[in-house]
Amino acid sequence: MDKISEKNLEILNKKKAIMEFISRDNVSINKVLKFLKYESRLKSLQEELIKLQKWVELNKEKVVIIFEGRDAAGKGGAIRRTTEHMNPREFRVVALPKPTEEEKGQWYFQRYINQLPQEGKIVFFDRSWYNRAIVEPVNGFCTDEEYSIFMNQVNEFERMLTESGIRLIKLYFSITKDEQIKRFEEIKTSPIKKWKFSDVDKRAIELWDKYTSYKEKMFEKTTTDLAPWIVIQANRKTKARIEAMEHILDKIPYDTKDQSIIDHIEIEVNSWE
Repeated sequence: MDKISEKNLEILNKKKAIMEFISRDNVSINKVLKFLKYESRLKSLQEELIKLQKWVELNKEKVVIIFEGRDAAGKGGAIRRTTEHMNPREFRVVALPKPTEEEKGQWYFQRYINQLPQEGKIVFFDRSWYNRAIVEPVNGFCTDEEYSIFMNQVNEFERMLTESGIRLIKLYFSITKDEQIKRFEEIKTSPIKKWKFSDVDKRAIELWDKYTSYKEKMFEKTTTDLAPWIVIQANRKTKARIEAMEHILDKIPYDTKDQSIIDHIEIEVNSWE
């Protein structure tokens, strides 16, 4: 066994490290170290997010952060880690169900406009108006005309949002086909997660190439200077969560920012999950 450095030995002597050894089967020192370094990095970024949120509140800013990606890409988990220690009175997570009959008769963007933040607030969209860019046309939930109208309007819609003072960040969580299959199997066999597996999920694998085609059209058409897409490689959930937080902290110009924390050297979070 390789010699353990004094720094790593200090980490392993902490209570959390001991609990990891007790609670996990066949866990190695290397895996525990990676987990604890991830937890430490997560905590540092979450502390910065609290500072960001306070700045938003004091300066009456309005922030919208979109989390998009294929089914099982880890969007929900990333949002939970991002908001874990933020003041729940000052942010909302929006995950809209399918539109009602009344909403179907409205302008497509209307129900999303109703969810936009007031001054001093942050809204996280777990899927957004970009349902119409990929999920709806792939699954036949909208007509070709409705899709075309959306694609012609979305950049102008986002221009109006940003010009009205909303800070808009668009994150796309990208996973491979094999990883999606693996995660679907985990969901289907989990007694506490299997409710998440929907009819849309069942078709996701067979429609993989169609999803890819519409995704590429979305990136090509809706990546603008005002609202660019930030693509996060999400096969490793822990790494994706860290990167999402780093991007959010980097893009929002809060004046108590500690850039040295945001620019921290990338950590290994690959093998303990």
